[in-house]
Amino acid sequence: MQRRPSAHVREGSHDAPAHALGADPDQDTAAVIGTLLARYLTQRREEAARSSEQFAKDVIDLLVDVVLRGGKRTRPAFLWWSWRGCGGESGGANAEAVLKVATALELLQACALIHDDLMDGSPSRRGAPSAHVAFADRHRAAGLRGDAESFGASAAVLAGDLALVWADDLFQSAGLDAKARRAAASPWQAMRTEIIAGQYLDLYGQSTGVDSPEESLRVAYLKSGLYTVERPLHLGAAMAGAGPDLIASLRRAGRSAGVAFQLRNDLTGVFGGSGSAGEPAGEDIKDGASTYLVAIALQRARAHSRHEAERQLRDAMGNTELAPEDLRQVRDLLTALGAADAVEARIEQLTADALTALEQARLQSPADERLPALVRRVARRHPGS
Repeated sequence: MQRRPSAHVREGSHDAPAHALGADPDQDTAAVIGTLLARYLTQRREEAARSSEQFAKDVIDLLVDVVLRGGKRTRPAFLWWSWRGCGGESGGANAEAVLKVATALELLQACALIHDDLMDGSPSRRGAPSAHVAFADRHRAAGLRGDAESFGASAAVLAGDLALVWADDLFQSAGLDAKARRAAASPWQAMRTEIIAGQYLDLYGQSTGVDSPEESLRVAYLKSGLYTVERPLHLGAAMAGAGPDLIASLRRAGRSAGVAFQLRNDLTGVFGGSGSAGEPAGEDIKDGASTYLVAIALQRARAHSRHEAERQLRDAMGNTELAPEDLRQVRDLLTALGAADAVEARIEQLTADALTALEQARLQSPADERLPALVRRVARRHPGS
């Protein structure tokens, strides 16, 4: 496969000492990303506080909590191991610039989580109140005028917007030279639009009750698969100067692995398990999300003339008042109709496709082992699911 020399940071920079990142990114990528996130957020908070301590205390501190509380740093890991697999260095200024771009992905993720929770009315995230709920609680506690829920929703929109703005700021200031920035600009730009497109299609699907398995897979790909796996792999390879064939192989792998990741989240979002990203099991049903899991169940119910099962599923979708017993019945239906097993089979096939594409890419060591392991991790069955 064609490879080019790895990108360099801007002229005049010097290699950063390994300890500046707090850990070796090959050994603990998540720890390095955590260090860079904390450093960047501290800097931006100090800047903002000079203009308004109220804004910093209320909005930025909540955003910092969302970003730093939990999270497996999956997207940065995919970017990093793509960079390494395409010949990128493990340390020095080049690597630090790439890691800053990887860190920006976590701010994009924060934007998506805050806005998604608001649109879905989710009460919690990663063991704490969702941003809009936290803002509403603060409004009530302070005895402010007006409606607390409206205030919470508006403040959450602003917090999510701020995360998006800061993600772009961090990308622009990461330290890549002109060539590397040009190579990364197109996937970065496309990814930001794709995230919003996926969120809108998810919202639209909830409103229309779309139950096509094919359409639900398209939403899963746009809403999560692209920016979770495919675009991070694309960014890492582009910054390393990879040729078009290598980038194409990585994108094929990312496309399959990204959809597998979202299908796994769909399962854990209904059946529970450690992979549910902190949201309570059953929220997808209450939200009326048009997931592949539900679409397959409805398709099978129609195919086998199980009209009562189809009616029960449709009645449950979007019903925010569902009791735990109702959710248990929905899970039983999804299992009895074979939908859960069908999703597991699709995840297995997608994972195999991703691993085949990675093998064809012939990545450099140690990424040739670490990237396949990462794909298996995001697609695997979680305990309790």
